[in-house]
Order: sequence, then C-alpha cells, then structure tokens
Amino acid sequence: MPFVRTVARWSMPVVALSAFALPSLAADKKPAAAPSATTKPWEAEQPAVEKIDLDAYMRIRQEGMQHGRVMQFASALVDGIGPRLTGSPNMAKANEWTRETLSKIGLENAHLEDWGEFGMGWQQINSWARLVSPDPEPLWIQAAPWSPATKGSVSGQAILVDVNEMKDIEKYKGKLAGKIVLFGAPRAVPDLDKPLFHRYTDEELKEMESYPAARTGGPNPLAAAAERARIRTEALKLMTEEGVAAIITPSRDGSNGGGTGIIFDDNGANLVRGAQNAATAVKIPNAVMTIESYGRLARLLGASVPVELEVNIETRFTGDHEHGFNTVAEIPGTDPKLKDQVVMVGGHLDSWVSATGATDNAAGSVVAMEAMRILKAIGYKPKRTLRIALWSGEEQGLCGSRAYVHTHFGGPEGSPTPVCGAAPSPNAAPAAIKTTKEWETLDGYFNVDNGTGKLRGVYTQENYAIGNVFAQWIAPLKDLGLTTISYRNTGGTDHQSYDAVGLPGFQFIQDPMDYGSRTHHSNMDTYERLHEADLEQAAIVEAIFLYNTSEREAMLPRKTFPHPELNKQKDAPIPGLFPNAVEKK
Repeated sequence: MPFVRTVARWSMPVVALSAFALPSLAADKKPAAAPSATTKPWEAEQPAVEKIDLDAYMRIRQEGMQHGRVMQFASALVDGIGPRLTGSPNMAKANEWTRETLSKIGLENAHLEDWGEFGMGWQQINSWARLVSPDPEPLWIQAAPWSPATKGSVSGQAILVDVNEMKDIEKYKGKLAGKIVLFGAPRAVPDLDKPLFHRYTDEELKEMESYPAARTGGPNPLAAAAERARIRTEALKLMTEEGVAAIITPSRDGSNGGGTGIIFDDNGANLVRGAQNAATAVKIPNAVMTIESYGRLARLLGASVPVELEVNIETRFTGDHEHGFNTVAEIPGTDPKLKDQVVMVGGHLDSWVSATGATDNAAGSVVAMEAMRILKAIGYKPKRTLRIALWSGEEQGLCGSRAYVHTHFGGPEGSPTPVCGAAPSPNAAPAAIKTTKEWETLDGYFNVDNGTGKLRGVYTQENYAIGNVFAQWIAPLKDLGLTTISYRNTGGTDHQSYDAVGLPGFQFIQDPMDYGSRTHHSNMDTYERLHEADLEQAAIVEAIFLYNTSEREAMLPRKTFPHPELNKQKDAPIPGLFPNAVEKK
C-alpha cells in the first residue's frame, strides 16, 4: 500500500483513569436527550463521558496476550499460501482459506463477495538474468507483474532507452530489434546515513497532534503522471513494433529504501497502469532489477562497452477475465434495537509478488482476524453486528473496498462500479454522492495497513467530533503505547473508500519499523519481518475499538456529508470584492 498523510489540529481532553473505574461518576452526568423522530442515529447527542468497561478491556487483553493466534494465522497465510496478486491462483487460495478459517473460529455468514472483473490471472514461476559479456555475472531480477514469459532464455545486446519527452523516442527508431532494453536512467544509490528501522518517538507523536502549514499550489500531479504515461506508452509501442526481446527496469530509487540490494516489484515497476487488462498489457517480457546491477550495466553502455545479457522470465497466465473477491464474515448483533447496525474491521489480503506480502498486508489481515477471534473467544455478544472484510485489489487502487462501498453504501451519483486499474482523470469534476439504505446502518470501519508496527494512536480523518471519544477509549491503554489522537487525514488504503462517501473510516497510527525502507512491496516482505508482540497489541486494540463501538448507545459521530458542489465554488471570485474591479461583459 502506498500511504500519504496530511493534517489538522486537535486538543486532547484530560481523562483520568480513575473515572473509568468508578461508574458512579458517569451516572451522575445528565443523560443525553432522547433523539427526536427526525434525528438520524449518527446525529444524536453524544455523551460527554464514554462508558468504559475495564473488565472487558482486561478479558480482551488476557485472551490476546495469553492465547494469541495472530502468528499462526500469519504463517498459514504468508508461508502456506505465499504472494497474493489479485486474480492469481494464490489469491483464490487466500480467499478460500480466510473464509474457512473465519468459520472455524466461530464467525457466521462467512462468504466471498464477487466485486467484478479484475483482469488477467498471473503467476511468476521463475526469473533469472546474467551478464554474458564483457564479464559473466549473475544479476538479480524479478518478473514485473503481468509480464509475459520469454519462452525459455533469450540472449541479446543491451541498449539503454531513456525517454523524457516525445521527441526522445525518435532517436531509437530502427535500433531496437532483438535488443534487451534497459528502460530508464539508472537510479541514485544514497548513503545510508540513518537507520532503516524506526519507532515513533514521543516528540514525533506529539507533532502528529498539530495542524500542518498550508501547502502551496503547484502543478497538477495527475496531469504530470498522465503525460509520463503517454510518453511511456509511445515508447513501448515502438519497442513492440521493432521486436524487442525483453525489457528491464530499475527498482525503486534511493529515496525510499532503494540501493540496499532490494527489489521493489510493485505498481511503480509496471510499465503501464492497468497492466492486468489484456487490452493495455505490455506484450514484451519485462522484469525489475536491483539498482546496483542496473547501474553497472548502464555505466558500461555509457562507456561504449558492448553488453550482452541472457534473460529467462517464466510466468503463467490463468485467464483474461478473472474476478476479484472480498472475504466477509460476521458476529451477529444481539440488541433488538441495534443489531441491524454494523461495525466493520478489515485489511487488504492481496499483495505484490516478489515476496510473500507479510507486512503488506498479511499483517493487517491477520490482526483483523485475531481481533474477531478474541471477541468470539471471550464469549462476547455484541449489541451491533461486527463484520470483518478482507479486501482484494487494494494494490491496484482500493478496488475491492471501493466496489464493496459502492455496492453496499453508495458512490458518485450516476456512476457504475469503479473499474479496477483505470487511471483517474486529471480534470475530473467532483460528483454528488448518492447513498443506499445500508449507508445509514454503518457505524464505523477500522483498518490496519502500515506494516507490522505497534499501534500508537488513531487518525480521525478530520472528524473533529470523534477525537474526544477515541481519547477516552485509549486512556486505559497507554501502557500498551497507544497515546495519540491525530485529526490528520492519512491516505493510501481502504478506509478511504468509506471516508469518500461520508462514513466513519479510520486507519491507526503505526510504528513505521522498516516498512518504508525495506519491506513495502519488496522481496524482503516475508514472515521474518513480522513482530509478534506488536501484532498481538494491534489485535487487542482493534478488538477494544470494535467492542466500544458496538456497546455505545449512540452511533459514532460523522463528518459533514461530502458536498462536491461546494468544491466547485471554493476558488470562485467573490463579486465586487475589489473596489476598482471592472465587470467583464
């Protein structure tokens, strides 16, 4: 998962732990007024003091710490199934395994929801490369997702193709037939002047509570990305027409972990967006190489030294029209008035392919499974229905969760279910949101997808009404390291699908560990990078958040419903603002 963060200010109330231990203190408070017949459940008056059941906290903590199963879940998923590219045979195995496992631990209505066509099913079988001349040497590569096979090893002279503008393509015409193309300039390898592993300090967590400076305007990033894609597509067209033998791209650059002998075989490695679709897929076998090996080849070519390579990319396609599925299961609610309302937890089950997808995002998936197991194991009978959803297609643009939200809760008015892998329009106008009846029943969604680190707090997605609620929930959990409420938005994962339609969707603040530097979308993303104590803590925290949400009399407060038409007015000039302005005719 790629993740992005922006922010807003908050002020944490002083909450004494003793207040939670003495229910009589809360009982002395004036009860909230009963909602009128026209008041929506999420608009009801919120209690000033949350009812905190410390006995439930204790039972959840004891079950999670003394009888935890999170690492057993992780090994079965990561080691037993392996990488889980959406549409692949392994993804199908993961869907089936999670459905069966959730049933075994006592959840009900465990099923797979088909969210529509994804594209080509694909597997990497084997990939290798070697420098033949001027000096024999093995080279490290991984097949780029959805690359066709070379049908055995192929040999050829290497050529560096670096295009930044349309006019750059002309100089390669007539020079590419039978060549193995190094596509793109070599990446810089930085000095490792800071640790690759990090936990948040108290100062960093405190900073997350602050409101950031406003960002200045700049070029439209979507427009710039669209232009780069257009140039790359034309270059690929030339390579296809001239019969290139194979394409090799350099791995991610040094700004985010590159330069440490790691292959980041992810969405940045795909030569086109929507590479899983047969119509837009690259027809030439292509792979990703460590930037150290790539740099040597580029320097040799730059010195006019002929370079011969041998490459073998062995892959398998399983169909052009594979569908995507989400795994869903429940603990039904028991309160006659509240059981139709739903509290959700989840994470994305899919991964990239160069390793086994342990921290991205088997970690978040098994944490959600363990949270549900804990609640089931302690015999909890929730007031509201608790539902887990494990998504596919997250890595191609939150496809599974976006489709689920669109089907169950709503989306842009008049639009079909989002097409997975389609590039967003750089100039798309915001559309009004149309909701379903189910939209009224969703109380909240909680997500983990920033690796294996300990949870340190919650991002509220600029939901200012909910900070006081969450602050009281986490006050008894400070000994677990959970201390911070940040009103900032955080992006890059499935809670955004809920937030986009005005529903409470939240991602936890999580220690970064070596997620950005080593494991995110890389061949290092294996079981060995998981931290058992941190995942146990995360499951306990999620279970407590599910418990508290289910037990509240009032639904969680929501942000103001999104009104895209207001965005159109944001930059509109105010008539008559400047005293000497002349009205245009």
